[in-house]
Order: sequence, then C-alpha cells, then structure tokens
Amino acid sequence: MAGTAPGGAARSDVPQDVPQTSTDVTEIATKSAQSRFPIPDTAALTLLGSRDENLRVAEELLEADVHVRGNEVTLTGAPADVAFAERVFAELVTLAGRGQQVGPDTVRRTVGMLSAGGKESPAEVLSMDILSRRGRTIRPKTLNQKRYVDAIDKHTIVFGVGPAGTGKTYLAMAKAVQALQAKQVTRIILTRPAVEAGERLGFLPGTLSEKIDPYLRPLYDALHDMVDPDSIPRLIQAGTIEIAPLAYMRGRTLNDAFIILDEAQNTTPEQMKMFLTRLGFNSKIVVTGDVTQVDLPNGQRSGLRVVREILEGVDDLHFANLTSQDVVRHRLVGDIVDAYEKWQATQEAATGNGWKGRH
Repeated sequence: MAGTAPGGAARSDVPQDVPQTSTDVTEIATKSAQSRFPIPDTAALTLLGSRDENLRVAEELLEADVHVRGNEVTLTGAPADVAFAERVFAELVTLAGRGQQVGPDTVRRTVGMLSAGGKESPAEVLSMDILSRRGRTIRPKTLNQKRYVDAIDKHTIVFGVGPAGTGKTYLAMAKAVQALQAKQVTRIILTRPAVEAGERLGFLPGTLSEKIDPYLRPLYDALHDMVDPDSIPRLIQAGTIEIAPLAYMRGRTLNDAFIILDEAQNTTPEQMKMFLTRLGFNSKIVVTGDVTQVDLPNGQRSGLRVVREILEGVDDLHFANLTSQDVVRHRLVGDIVDAYEKWQATQEAATGNGWKGRH
C-alpha cells in the first residue's frame, strides 16, 4: 500500500509493503506541513531502537521535526522535508517488517541513500542477503556496495577500488564462497602481492610459508567468517581453496574458478597484465585495491592505477568505485579518509606534490 505525500496524493516511491500513512497536512504561513505516520506494532520496538536511539539519530539527520506518541510518528516542517522524512520512515518500517535489525547506522545509511537521489530503495539494498552462516548474514550496507555486488554477478572481471574499510575484499570473498556453494565454480583462488616492496621474500627470515603467511592472513581471516574453520585445511589440501602470493599465478590458466586479487595497488602494470591473462573458461576475476595506499618502491607506477586507462571500453569488465561514504568500520574511519584526501588535495594545490612515498 503506497504512502501519501503531504498534499494527500498517492506516492509511488514508497515501498508497497509498508502501511498507508495517514497524512494530516496543516499549512502554516504556506511553508509548513504535518504528517502522521503509523508504526505497526510488530515493527515499533525495532524501528525506534533501544532507548529510542534510532529516533534520536533520525531527529539529528532530518530537517522535519519528529515526535512519537504511542505507535504514531508525527512529522512537522517544510512540505519537502516532511515528504523526505516520510520516505525515510517508510524504508525503515519495511526493513523492520522484514525482520532486519535496524540500528543507528541503518538510519544514517537510509538517509544517506535517499539524499543521494538514487533510484534504488534503501530497504532493498540493506536486505539483500549474500551469504549466511551461524545466524550471521553478510549483505551490502551501502548503495555503492550493492552496485559492486551486482557488478560481480553481471561481469566476468570487476575492479573494486576504494579506501580501507569499504568492504571491497570482504564482499568479493562472500560472492566467491556463494559461487562455490552454488557449484558455479569448482575452486576459489585468493592472491595478493606477498611483499609490498616487490615480493622480495628472500630478505625475510623463516620458511617460505612463514614468510608469506603475514601477507595472506587478512584473506584467511575473512574466509574464517564465511566457511567452517575446521573445513578450511581440508578444502585447501584438496585445492578447492587456494591462498597464494601473486608470484604463484605466473604461467597458469585458471578455469572454473573465482579468483580474487587483493591489494592490487601494489602490483606493477606488468604484474597486473600477467594476472588478468590467467583468466580461463567459466572463471570470474575480482580485483580489489586502494590507489591512495601504494607501496611500490622507486616511484613505480601502480598497475591498478593504469589498468583503467588501458582497459577502458573493453566489454564484460566493470570498475566499481567506493568512497569514504561506503566505509563500514567505525565512523571515524570515514572521517579519517576524508581528512587525508583533503590534506592531499591541499598539498598538491600548494606544491604540485602530495604525500611522498605514495604514488
């Protein structure tokens, strides 16, 4: 049942599985409106949050005044602000009605998505399940993350480029495990440059396994969240899951595989070409990296930086861009990313040279 706009007309942009809003519009000096939005009993506690924490976040983010009495939300303010607030609450009610946990971050992300003006429904984005294990479900948490996941479904090669904490590798891993469980592929191959400074493993102490393990540990950690840890050694021994440094990919053809190259900003253009040309039949490649965190020595160009120029226009290949707005770690991480980007731009504008050592 569609909601109603402040003027009482039916609105088609509200999800159809939310209750009809009972809108009582009061014009104050032709600039103010009021809308009463009912909350279903089954969704009230989830929607408002513990100690009304969700409500407080909504009050901070929305221009309309928000008041709750019983199971009814009253929205007051400029007509456009009231209409926007209605959309926000309609999406949150839909999420709560689908059994989704609604927390302060959910409110923030819903407001952010609607503010961006995209066509996608936040409720659809935030309730898209990729993988479930032991009651924990992995799903995209931002609009760009959903677009990234959708691109992985649609294209053979996808580049996920963005700052730390945006879920680039984690979501790619979830899609790889999903594909393996669905028997779309017969193996998962996870790789990354073993050592930032040119994969110089000989300079590190210990056996080869001891040398490369610290650089591959993040891939193991993500895998442990998605697969029964007891089964991982067996899957690795059988070759169903392979975790190896990028140097091990040379000379191979990878068929029937879901292949992820992580930390791709630390590949040279030659290494990137080598990796991409390993693609075999019935395989999919996801390349992830952060072009602001390049550790290549001697001013070498990053293969992730130049690959877009080289492959622009190639069919069945997609570049997905994530930003600080897609960070799903502590909120400070997004603020830190923004602060560094602002500082970098200021340095380049003043001197023509940014952070030395990053390329």
